[in-house]
Amino acid sequence: MDSLIYPPYLRPGDEVVILSPSSKIDKSLLKGAQKRLESWELKAKISHSAGGSSGKYAGTVKQRLKDLQEAFDNPKVKAILCSRGGYGAVHLVDKLDFTAFRESPKWLIGFSDITALHNTIQQQGFASLHAPMARHLTVEAGDDVCTLHLKNILFGELPSYSCLKHNRNRKGKVEGILRGGNMAVLYGLRGTAFDIPAEGTILFIEDIGERPHAVERMMYNLKLGGVLEKLSGLIIGQFTEYEEDRSLGKELYDALAHLVKEYDYPVCFNFPVGHVPHNLPLIEGAKVSFEVATKGVNLRFL
Repeated sequence: MDSLIYPPYLRPGDEVVILSPSSKIDKSLLKGAQKRLESWELKAKISHSAGGSSGKYAGTVKQRLKDLQEAFDNPKVKAILCSRGGYGAVHLVDKLDFTAFRESPKWLIGFSDITALHNTIQQQGFASLHAPMARHLTVEAGDDVCTLHLKNILFGELPSYSCLKHNRNRKGKVEGILRGGNMAVLYGLRGTAFDIPAEGTILFIEDIGERPHAVERMMYNLKLGGVLEKLSGLIIGQFTEYEEDRSLGKELYDALAHLVKEYDYPVCFNFPVGHVPHNLPLIEGAKVSFEVATKGVNLRFL
């Protein structure tokens, strides 16, 4: 069980492209992200259609694909910052050409809808970065913990994370390959060529705006599809901004704990990943040590 191939770490002067493969974004946030990256001594460029608009998207499929493909193909580009999520990345996943990317791999950065692109890059055998995007880099202070972790990872300094215990946690210590992201996006790719393998995976999940019964339905898909039983560990992150309903008859975390109670791998709840300010950057495809102990949770990149 080995980690996926890491793109080269960045050095001062390296080029980073900011683009928008999904929903449209306020152009001021593009400029803010550019300024932040430049403060790290990187050459940050905004792609042609990054600030565009086509309905709810940041451009037509052709425009968004062109920006992403050009960044993939350019050997000078060392990292790609997706400006935001929303919806639309799934339009691109089966149209990308990885010929040049394999010769000059680069870090893809983003979360939420960008989960679709993470899955696609993992399918090609490369690691990527589930991490904060343009808004976070613009509005948060320079000493923000998640911002600094993102910077450190890009420059080759890998973190170890600790978080508080939760009464639903299940103790244990394992090693595995870290994969995951937005629950609804992962669910939408189930059974396709862009699905992620379950065997040996430490899965992390998060979502925004999904009602508890919808999240439970998606988890039942993983259970009935044989995914949950094959995992090495499970990290349940933040589920936010959803409309409360009483259809489950219990809290969401309680429902998820019930669904995985028959398995013996470690499970942690309330991990700081998701649509929240404290959204820890995670390397998709990394080999990690995951320990859920009495005093809390530790995640270490190996």
